[in-house]
Amino acid sequence: MTEWLFAVAAAGLLLYAIYLYNLLVRDRQRTFAGWSDIEVQLKRRHDLIPKLVAAVQQYASYEQATLDRVTALRGEAGQLHKAGDRGRAEAGLSAGLLSIYALQEAYPELKADRSFLQLQTDISTVEADIQFARRFYNGAVRNLNTRIESFPDLLLARMFGFEHAAYFEFEGSSTT
Repeated sequence: MTEWLFAVAAAGLLLYAIYLYNLLVRDRQRTFAGWSDIEVQLKRRHDLIPKLVAAVQQYASYEQATLDRVTALRGEAGQLHKAGDRGRAEAGLSAGLLSIYALQEAYPELKADRSFLQLQTDISTVEADIQFARRFYNGAVRNLNTRIESFPDLLLARMFGFEHAAYFEFEGSSTT
């Protein structure tokens, strides 16, 4: 009878460990999916920036330094893959976009250009999508990190090498 109880307890413990492991895997996969969504939105934004720069160059050729800075920031941000580094770079890029939008005050014909206005609207839409994806990703990171730090999950997390994920801090927006 004792052996049977021991076997049942061991089987129950094993099933519980499998359940916890699967929760850890689920949370890790959600962070991967969330990061993938962020990268898709950032790529959409990066694809719009050269068009925006070209539209501005038609009217504001004297502002080449600003346009070159935004182009360089876009290139730097695109090469980073860690959430923390990428967030800082993307925030710098947002500040650069704000400086481009500020140019429209000095160039009224730019302010009236339909393609510039459409690009500005498109980038604003992408910015909103980035914020949505960021909230999802950071929620998934919070869940994973909490699980990794919570007992008894932390025992399995350490045993199987689960690591904390970094939040994607993306301050600032280039919307007007």
